[in-house]
Amino acid sequence: MQHPPTARRDPVAREHHGDRFDDPYAWMADRDSNELRDLLVAENAHATERTEHLRPLADQVFEEFRSRIEETDLSVPVRHDRWWYYSRTVEGEQYAVEARVLVADHPQRPTLDDGRPPVGEQVLLDQNEEGRDREFFAVGVSEVSPAGDLLAYAVDVVGDERYDVCVRRIEDGVVLDDVVRRTGGSFAWSLDARHFFYTRVDDAWRPHQVWRHELGTPATDDVLVHEETDERFFVGVGTSRDDRLVIIAIGSKTTSEFRLLDADDALGTPRLVAGRRQGVEYDIEPFGDQLLVTHNANRVNFELATAPVTSTSADDWVPLEVTTGDEYVTGAEGFDDFIAVSLRREGGTGVRVVLRDPAAPNGLGEAHDIVVGEPIGTLHVGVNPEASTPTLQVVHESLVTPRTVEDYDVRSRTFTLLKQQHVRGDVDLAQYRQRREWATAPDGTRIPISVVHRRDVPADGTAPGLLNAYGAYGISSDPWFSVLRLSLLDRGWVFAIAHVRGGSEMGRSWYDDGKLEAKPNTFTDFVACADHLVATGIVAADRLAAEGGSAGGLLMGAVVNLAPDRFRFVHAQVPFVDALTTVLDPSLPLTVAEWEEWGNPLEDPAAYALMKSYAPYENVRPTRHPSLLVTAGLDDTRVYVTEPAKWVAALRHADLEVDDPAQILFRTEMAAGHGGRSGRYDLWREWAWETAVLIDQTS
Repeated sequence: MQHPPTARRDPVAREHHGDRFDDPYAWMADRDSNELRDLLVAENAHATERTEHLRPLADQVFEEFRSRIEETDLSVPVRHDRWWYYSRTVEGEQYAVEARVLVADHPQRPTLDDGRPPVGEQVLLDQNEEGRDREFFAVGVSEVSPAGDLLAYAVDVVGDERYDVCVRRIEDGVVLDDVVRRTGGSFAWSLDARHFFYTRVDDAWRPHQVWRHELGTPATDDVLVHEETDERFFVGVGTSRDDRLVIIAIGSKTTSEFRLLDADDALGTPRLVAGRRQGVEYDIEPFGDQLLVTHNANRVNFELATAPVTSTSADDWVPLEVTTGDEYVTGAEGFDDFIAVSLRREGGTGVRVVLRDPAAPNGLGEAHDIVVGEPIGTLHVGVNPEASTPTLQVVHESLVTPRTVEDYDVRSRTFTLLKQQHVRGDVDLAQYRQRREWATAPDGTRIPISVVHRRDVPADGTAPGLLNAYGAYGISSDPWFSVLRLSLLDRGWVFAIAHVRGGSEMGRSWYDDGKLEAKPNTFTDFVACADHLVATGIVAADRLAAEGGSAGGLLMGAVVNLAPDRFRFVHAQVPFVDALTTVLDPSLPLTVAEWEEWGNPLEDPAAYALMKSYAPYENVRPTRHPSLLVTAGLDDTRVYVTEPAKWVAALRHADLEVDDPAQILFRTEMAAGHGGRSGRYDLWREWAWETAVLIDQTS
């Protein structure tokens, strides 16, 4: 069996705030170097060779995936104007087909007829035809023009999340010459579709400008509409539900601003909704002649307000008292007859319906919460393009309930099932149990854990387990259903989600208590959750695995250093493990914006010292660490492949001083970015191999 690859060591000194760090693998910062590419190829070959014996298991798991997935399927058709819009998949094809049919031909929602598309289907975009000969193909936005005759779609053919915007004439499928290359991905039509708006990125890959393109003219004639010079802020563009407003969203990690442009005045100047104030975040939802505003100007957990659509100051915001201070308001959507408020409370998600009452002083009447009858799960608002709807499409799922889409009648409070994800084969979902556990962190904080396993798995300390977490940017890891996860559960595994601080599961303060100087809470919370699962007999002490990706990959790297004896196996996906080096370099993508999440180690010695104390790459020591699987994407622009490559090299070097070191596998997808392979069958193959490695390493 071949030895693991060895990376060249060539220390380069880095000095800040009186601290010197000799980085032996600084040369890997050149992502285009042949030496780095050769190392990645060698690591891939090593991973393949070391797991050759797992090929039958990986093939078996892949076939299990396919046996449970409805490969030919149709999304829930959504009505907009004269059409039903939907996407569908075909067995054997990697990508989706976007299409529509006339409501006049299908008064009821269309369905597949024995796998065949609905009669009269008009294909908008067949992603299989577009991506057939490409190693990577992903569609970002796709937007039909207000008149319904044109489709604009943005494609990424590399994996670096830079999109070419194309325009197709729907009637005959002809792609117009109006292709704009390497955009930031967001898009908006003008009302007459003579123009569209898009974003461009700067040298650090930050979307910082909004441009206007006129159909039939070269992209070199495009006009700059808005530019953001503060490097902490990103820019996006979109349209309102009724297509009458172009919305320019400008935001950092802690501060936001919006500008509006009448979509029937494409050549006009965007007007400010409310000027930015450091630390104040707000979001807007236009409805009629009003704006629904979600903001945190006065309340940590956000609140609702209304303002005239012509408002240019936060002084115009009129509070709507429809939530309490301990409910975290995450969004709101306005319709003709009601408002739907998305919120979080007690570790879960919810939707509150507020009926509109023109006779009331604030225009609002009775409010009630949508109840789905499952205490552990995820509930959110679905796709609702029509403001005049008497129903609200909602989506809910849990660890044991497949994704379920329903129409909710806001007055009768009744549900109409539109679609529930079908699990094929001999699967009895009643045989799986989910529950909520609570761990205690070192500072006494109770940390929620969502747990699922088969009912016949005993809590006697013998079961293998997989603990998942993210814990950054306020992103919550809400319970989700996975057909693929059944391959683990049916082998007697326990799957758990650690809702660590850094997410927003328990409210906005949950996020604040897991960022900046409080970031170490994320790591100790995760270890506390692992200890709880073992202490209660839910999982075996010597069969516990962990997984996390991106910022969750930083968490994986941190706990490998902090508590190497707690885990048998760790899967770090596109891990942000050389965090301090990255955040010290403002020229890199995302860095300046990241200072509000991690601190600014360039200017702040305390932030530097704290990041240095937990940055995984800089804290590798010779010790017996868990078995590791590290996965990356060559074209990842969020976490450069340099970071996991340096970390793996440092771990391998440290292992030279360790007797019988644990296995390290490092695999880079050479035609993918942050999200992995683009085709669904390719992804299933990738996940099946990763599952086989997980099972093997915890046997």
